[in-house]
Amino acid sequence: MSEKSKKTENEQNLQAHLNRLMEPFNNLWEWLFTQAEREEMELPLREHEMPLREFTADMKRDYTILVPQMLPVHFKLIGGILRRQGYNVEFLENDGYSVTEQGLQNVHNDTCYPALLVIGQLLDALKSGKYDLERTALLLTQTGGGCRASNYIYLLRKAMEKNGLSNIPVIPLRLDTLQAGGGFNLSKKVLLRCLFACYYGDMILWLKNQCKPYEEVPGHTDKVVEIVTNQLEQAFATGRYLLLGPNYLRILNAFKQIKRRPVQKPKVGIVGEIYMKYAPLGNNDLENYLIKQGAQPVVTGVLDFLLYSLNNSFVDAKLYSRMTLSSCLRKPLFKLLVLGQQAMRNVIRLDGTFMPPATFTKVQRAAKGCISQGVKMGEGWLLTGEMLDLLESGVNNIVSAQPFGCLPNHIVAKGMIRAVKERHPEANIVAIDYDPGASRTNQENRIKLLLANANAALAGEEAGRRHVLNLQPQEELAEKRA
Repeated sequence: MSEKSKKTENEQNLQAHLNRLMEPFNNLWEWLFTQAEREEMELPLREHEMPLREFTADMKRDYTILVPQMLPVHFKLIGGILRRQGYNVEFLENDGYSVTEQGLQNVHNDTCYPALLVIGQLLDALKSGKYDLERTALLLTQTGGGCRASNYIYLLRKAMEKNGLSNIPVIPLRLDTLQAGGGFNLSKKVLLRCLFACYYGDMILWLKNQCKPYEEVPGHTDKVVEIVTNQLEQAFATGRYLLLGPNYLRILNAFKQIKRRPVQKPKVGIVGEIYMKYAPLGNNDLENYLIKQGAQPVVTGVLDFLLYSLNNSFVDAKLYSRMTLSSCLRKPLFKLLVLGQQAMRNVIRLDGTFMPPATFTKVQRAAKGCISQGVKMGEGWLLTGEMLDLLESGVNNIVSAQPFGCLPNHIVAKGMIRAVKERHPEANIVAIDYDPGASRTNQENRIKLLLANANAALAGEEAGRRHVLNLQPQEELAEKRA
């Protein structure tokens, strides 16, 4: 017998021996697998067979559609657009502990805080007695992807079944396609109007926070926001909303009329999970709290998040060498968003009265070398990019608002703070966890510490800043004790 034949025979014998050794384990694995299948088949399927009532076209005229609040200015403009299309949409303003209590009673407390709040806000509204439950529907957005927000619709329907409200239709609006199906359909013209509402909402949000902390007459800024928003609502009714440049100038000139005190205040950027970043209900009205504490909040617009979401399909095509029809169709929309954002920046920059916002491409460049664009769960690389861009723009103080237990945000926000500080040692960053069990006093104390450091740095008092942070060298501390 040749050497090759002997080697083949030995290999076959060894394989047969290994098969005999593994046979008990294979049998055990097969038994466990069939046992698990059997137990799964025996589980009650009640919660998977919840009765669903779809929103139909004939409900459009008579039904009130309740939507959780997140962006007060943007949603006011979008609400007017939808009402002119025949949808009686109402963005909820109810807040307080009753909302949190409804969320805790009907959503597992390990589920992320935004889910608990939006579902609690909807249920609190339904139980308020303000609405005819036979003529009410609910609308909730659905993000998709690796986020628990993908399960909000199921969690809401489960909570409604628990409360005997299964007869109320739920409209799931997908953010990736901006379509809901059933009787709730958004035409391309409506979507275009909603896009322009985001343009104008972002500009109002950006300028408001540069005026309100400095206004000589309290309430003047809020009044200007109300007037400008009402004027824009009329523009959407007449078609003048398409005059992007002139409308930007009108908004800018309206805010320039606000008399501001020539004082210097620390700028504090707000980043974080999208709901916690914008929703006053989620972040305990963080913008106004910072203003009351003598700071200027800096909040970037929602256009960056829309561009980031569209950009993810282009990143996938590059990483996996796979260009899809969907990514090709999204390119014109991406370019339109970029042009609108650049136009806003140019109007503000050329006027010179206010600090201009960064563009999406600038945020992309800021993130390069620190975090890969392949990191796109939750707010992904965008959150880190926003922190870096704020620091490059001279905003050295940042509050990262995140839901407790949100893994993507803990990775791309809290987990990236060290890398950000390696680039910018001057960075003064605090991560605030929001949760129904979190102490508001503790949250505010941590923000006050950040502001104490910010004020000391603003005054150029390095010794004072060290005292606040307790960063004095050990030799100095030893001398003081002696």
